[in-house]
Amino acid sequence: MNAGGDDLFARPVAAIRLTDRQRLDWLRLARSENVGPRTFRDLLNMFGSAAAALDALPDLSRRGGGRAIRIASQADAEREMVLASHNGVRFVALGEPDYPDRLRRIASAPPLLALKGDSACFERPMIGLVGSRNASLAGLKMAAILAQGLGQAGFTTVSGLARGIDAAAHKASLTTGTVAVLAGGQDRIYPAEHAPLADDIVRAGAAISEMPMGHEPRARDFPRRNRLIAGLSLGVVVVEAADRSGSLITARMALEEDREVFAVPGSPLDPRAAGTNRLIKQGAVLVTEVEDILAVLRPILDRGVAEPSPDEDGPLTPADPGENARERLAMLLGPVPAAVDDLVRASGMPVATVRVVLLELELAARLHRDAAGRVSLV
Repeated sequence: MNAGGDDLFARPVAAIRLTDRQRLDWLRLARSENVGPRTFRDLLNMFGSAAAALDALPDLSRRGGGRAIRIASQADAEREMVLASHNGVRFVALGEPDYPDRLRRIASAPPLLALKGDSACFERPMIGLVGSRNASLAGLKMAAILAQGLGQAGFTTVSGLARGIDAAAHKASLTTGTVAVLAGGQDRIYPAEHAPLADDIVRAGAAISEMPMGHEPRARDFPRRNRLIAGLSLGVVVVEAADRSGSLITARMALEEDREVFAVPGSPLDPRAAGTNRLIKQGAVLVTEVEDILAVLRPILDRGVAEPSPDEDGPLTPADPGENARERLAMLLGPVPAAVDDLVRASGMPVATVRVVLLELELAARLHRDAAGRVSLV
């Protein structure tokens, strides 16, 4: 890989530094309509640079059967850059040294992270600590005990800056380092009363977001945030979670990324413990003290982090796959999510051809990818 180029998805990933121009092009591509993390990755593998991918977006969307998509303008990207700078925020690209190592290994790793604070906290192993917003006093105390103990053991805690368990975890690990993952833009702290806490966090840790500056978080943004908490962490600890808690989404995403899941048991009479108790029944590690977590994580740290096996990433050609290929895949797809490997086998087409057609359909807003990377027609 060229140290100044954009192709950073070959494994192993070498550290790069984007130029100012490349960073602006990356921001434009990431902010363009229908370009999610996986689409961004395929576009760079196909065209070699964000600038070339931006030029190709209209034709790819047309080939997928969609209308002309909105492409982020240079002026919009420059305004966001200026606003970020005024707020002490910088954009770190996937593959750059300050990008969190474990996060860049997940399939849906954001191409750019808006980072505020000290990236040195990413160099320590990280552990997610999440739970109920409407937490009990016992739950808050347990979260603080675990966060403080994990920090003293050399871990950076990761949470979502929410009320309740998240806030307790952040506060207890301010001196050892904690990371707040935001559901909105860096200048739209949610909940608003946690703005002072966010300021405290970045003094010894960091706040990160994949969302644009000025973005007000919506309900659908919180699961996206949760995948980053899971992706950053060696494992996720759940302290108090009701049956439909968002913390259970974080736990599920952690399992999908082959991370460890820990749960603190609670009273069967307290609905705030229903989710955590169920996690334990399903195989989560039962936690009553910090040592329960460390006993599981120490062997993982001793083994180190292996590079993932090559998967769907790799060179792509911008050549038109043709209508026959598009019709064949459209016939195989439907509302039920399907694995890309299954589509390749059923269609009999080369992997690269299937990926290009899926890319076209996604840019045309005709394809949905779920958290596990499966695809379905919209």
